[in-house]
Amino acid sequence: MKLSARNVIKGTVLEVKEGPVNSQVRVDIGGGNTIKSMITSDAIEELGIAVGKEVQVVIKASDVMLGIDD
Repeated sequence: MKLSARNVIKGTVLEVKEGPVNSQVRVDIGGGNTIKSMITSDAIEELGIAVGKEVQVVIKASDVMLGIDD
């Protein structure tokens, strides 16, 4: 897989919460860290996303927001 995105992180699917249109996927990227991704439910089926499957998390964003507690 060749991509223009430079932030590609390998991981293992820990959880899939399927919805009618979109689904949430939680991925273990090691070191006790996880990343959650919201993708279409069609993509879950097409890619065969399931708990235990190895995936690549691809992050391509022009902005990254931060927040603090008041």
